[in-house]
Amino acid sequence: MPVITVEAGKLTTEQKSQLARELTESASRIMNVPAQAFIALIKENEPDNVGVGGVLLSERRNQA
Repeated sequence: MPVITVEAGKLTTEQKSQLARELTESASRIMNVPAQAFIALIKENEPDNVGVGGVLLSERRNQA
């Protein structure tokens, strides 16, 4: 079973549903594998858990 993994910030249920659907459809078409075979994993990362350039995203937002 192919697995599609996406890591992102906070998403709405609608956004996650659309991501799962559209990524699965595209991968199915490109790989010529039935959509039912795919697993889509969506991981949401909190700003306190992501650092860019040595600074947490939560800290960067506070500085802006």
